[in-house]
Parts: sequence; structure tokens; C-alpha cells
Amino acid sequence: MSRRCELTGKGPMTGNNVSHANNKTKRRFLPNLNDVTLQSEILGRGVKLRISAAALRSVDHRGGLDAFLAKAKDVELSDTALKVKKEIAKAQAAQA
Repeated sequence: MSRRCELTGKGPMTGNNVSHANNKTKRRFLPNLNDVTLQSEILGRGVKLRISAAALRSVDHRGGLDAFLAKAKDVELSDTALKVKKEIAKAQAAQA
């Protein structure tokens, strides 16, 4: 299981711990990942994803998973999220 957000593509970063004496040691900054089930209104079911806390706030801000995926860039999305995005687009086309 990778440490990468499935919606935003956020992953681990590297940097330094810096002591009071200015000694530097390498460290990793890991994203705050959570396993969540987001509801898709168009599909009428839940979608299990591993996303960062910031991505969860972005999904809420944009008005849900369907709206978030509609504006999201395909490059940033995981294979699972891309599959869901295509399912949503197909379902929207069928409704129209």
C-alpha cells in the first residue's frame, strides 16, 4: 500500500530535523492519509479511497466526490479514482 493520496497525488517528502545546535538529520514528511468511503450521488454507491486530510477538505469544498472528480486532472488521480471518474461520466451521459 503506497503512501500516496489517490485524489491529489500527494506523497512523502524529504527534509531535515534541525536541532537547537543546528545539527541536521534526514527525515520524511508523510501525508496524513485516511481510508474513507465517499458517496457518489450519480452512481448511488460508496467508493473506498485512501486520501489525505487536505483532499477530504477539498472534496467537501467542491460539493462532493462527483464534482471533485469532474474538475480533477487525470494525471493526479490513481487508477481506482480514474475508473470511478469514467463510471461517473458514463452515468451522467446516460442520464442526459
